[in-house]
Amino acid sequence: MALAGIRVIELAGLAPAPFCGMILADFGASVIRVDRTKAAMALDTQARGKRSVALNLKTPEGVGILKKLCVQSDVVLEPYRKGLLSRLGRHGDKPYSPLNLVADFAGGGLTCAFGIVLALLERTRSGQGQVIDASMVEGAAYVGSFIWKSRAIGMWERGRGQNMLDSGAPFYDTYRTADGKHVAVGAIEPQFYLQLLRGLGLDVADLPPQMSPDGWPELKRVFEGCFATKTQAEWSRIFDGTDACVTPVLSFDQVSSHPHNKERGSFVRDRGEEESPRPAPVLSRTPADPCLDRDPRIGQHTREVLEEYGFKSHDVERLLAAGAIEHNVPEAKL
Repeated sequence: MALAGIRVIELAGLAPAPFCGMILADFGASVIRVDRTKAAMALDTQARGKRSVALNLKTPEGVGILKKLCVQSDVVLEPYRKGLLSRLGRHGDKPYSPLNLVADFAGGGLTCAFGIVLALLERTRSGQGQVIDASMVEGAAYVGSFIWKSRAIGMWERGRGQNMLDSGAPFYDTYRTADGKHVAVGAIEPQFYLQLLRGLGLDVADLPPQMSPDGWPELKRVFEGCFATKTQAEWSRIFDGTDACVTPVLSFDQVSSHPHNKERGSFVRDRGEEESPRPAPVLSRTPADPCLDRDPRIGQHTREVLEEYGFKSHDVERLLAAGAIEHNVPEAKL
């Protein structure tokens, strides 16, 4: 397979990193998942093809083993906040996701790009090319591996809109604020949930159990009433700097000016003063350098490209005269 011989160390986490590790394992990489010692059970539902080692990373010995594994591997996957690994040893009118991200872009474009990279990598060993068959339907299903596999542990046994991650759970939903805007809530883990309740001024003893679906309708009504008492800006000030997983739902015009995105430089502005997301992921040594020119006119580079590929000037003129090609010079911006 394309990644045969590639060694991957995956520090156990949730959803994105395990999915990435599964992809690499699926294409032949040797993926070692580093689990915590004394963990009750593995929460990785995307462990296909992986192997597991359990390390106590709170001990110098555990850290030393991890370092040895890493320096003898090709890839390290870590799902933590940036910089944490380096410190080891020390319904209604709510906003909805634009779901064509799943098929068109994630299931289609992204998996196609990934397939191309795999084929290029494999070509360095075999010297041969290959066809990448990137089906959007199959790619979307693959991206949804977490959903498919999580049915076995009861996460998707209820009807649509009644499960934990599809707005059924009151602690994983969006809420209208006093000014008609919205905030997003994603406080699944108990420690985050308690901070959510603290910010809302609620006592856990007065509420239904967090993980009891029978109590979710009542809990959702309580949350709706609370969030409706303050504006989005007021809730942002309350929850900023906490791990309550409460964030404002931003408009397109607000996204690039959000402090998090400004700090990371997550958006770039082209010469036409239009903003767009910068390429991701960010590579430490060879990062992307996106072109900031205006989008080309149709046929803007016909002549230079053909000449670059060996066509003589008279050949280009002949093809232009025959109507076989078109060359359009952009209008000058004075």
